Amino acid sequence: MYLTKEVKEQIFTKHGKSATDTGTAEGQIALFTFRINHLTEHLKKNRHDYNTERSLVKLVGKRRSLLDYLKKKEINRYREIIKELNIRK
Repeated sequence: MYLTKEVKEQIFTKHGKSATDTGTAEGQIALFTFRINHLTEHLKKNRHDYNTERSLVKLVGKRRSLLDYLKKKEINRYREIIKELNIRK
């Protein structure tokens, strides 16, 4: 399993307020980014896995919604998370 309890704790500790605070927008965006990167690598090897492709598109949409929310509420936190996760290329 690629997403274990320890990996989640590391993500939320680094990007959220604490390991148990899983509701912050930054923590959720970081978790979605981790999952998106994993699914992208999977799809590079398995091009015809359309169910995974659909899941990837849904995850990207959820992350986009959270980023839009963060941009609307606090632009500085938005800029920080974008820079930290290298979402824009």
